[in-house]
Amino acid sequence: MAPIETDTQRPILDETGKPVNFGWARSPLFLYNKDLVHPPYGRITESERYIIFSPTHLMIFDVMDGGCLGYISISVVSLKDKKRSTQPFTIPFPLGIFDLPSSSETGSARIQRKKFAIDFSAMEGGSRIIKVDIPRFGHHRRLRGEVVLSPPPGAESMVTCSPWRREKNAFWYTRRSPWYIAEGVMQFGSTELVFLKDKAWGIFDWNRGVRPRGDIRLWAAACGKSGGRQIGFNVGYSSADSGPGTENAFFAEGKLHKLDQVTFHIPPTDWLEPWRFTSNDKRLEMTFTPHQERSDRNVMFFHTLTRRQVCGSFSGKVILDDGAKLEFQDITGFAERRKTRF
Repeated sequence: MAPIETDTQRPILDETGKPVNFGWARSPLFLYNKDLVHPPYGRITESERYIIFSPTHLMIFDVMDGGCLGYISISVVSLKDKKRSTQPFTIPFPLGIFDLPSSSETGSARIQRKKFAIDFSAMEGGSRIIKVDIPRFGHHRRLRGEVVLSPPPGAESMVTCSPWRREKNAFWYTRRSPWYIAEGVMQFGSTELVFLKDKAWGIFDWNRGVRPRGDIRLWAAACGKSGGRQIGFNVGYSSADSGPGTENAFFAEGKLHKLDQVTFHIPPTDWLEPWRFTSNDKRLEMTFTPHQERSDRNVMFFHTLTRRQVCGSFSGKVILDDGAKLEFQDITGFAERRKTRF
């Protein structure tokens, strides 16, 4: 199947709940309506993730409603001394109680329990705000604060809607935006994590869909400044059919430059050794230098989610859509492998 770029709004599902429109777009033009989904509710998966980082710290905020398994996780990673703290919350059978919005451009993900309160909200103009309050986070330190994520003018996103091979009712709708400017403060115990404009960045990962019974997904993303330009990228692949459009793109000042297939060359014995990334269209070559690794595993009856993630810096070169060559050095980001099974 040839790639299909969409420039008009299209519903993902027809009136019978069958996925009918696939492809990729530069903005969230695919319309998702969970009420039309007819397969077992436990196979609907909705998730949102934010990765924000400054020169000293990286934070990861995860919310996932997997039908049978609800998963919330927040991590604080020190980029200098390589220490990290992670606070996971597992909620069995959420079945939609998180009430995650059907659009990536509006609405909020607000979840409050006795042990934590989080709020991920879309704001006017494309900005987003992250608020969190966890009184006992890692060694009983409190994590509390808020960070505003602002897009560069005219920013585009890498949006895909993909079918699954041999799964006629399954689809995966994603939006990846690796170009946010982060500003705010998080208080972590006695440590103040400060995110300053032009020195702190954010990545937004938004997903909705009906998954097959098993999937392995590789993903890498980064953003920052190099040579005075704000840049970022999103690359990855899974068992979904990428024929209608891959999720691979490079961003310069928020503008999307579409890439075809990207291969992860992962060290076979040690993930903390340097990685390589290449594209089949010869437009992207980069090296990833990891400096720390984290893993997590969540099991709820017959639902298993495992993830292995490494943080580090990316350097390389890319050919933009106009043929210009852009070289970049030491852009902060991460790479991961995630495996799910129902």
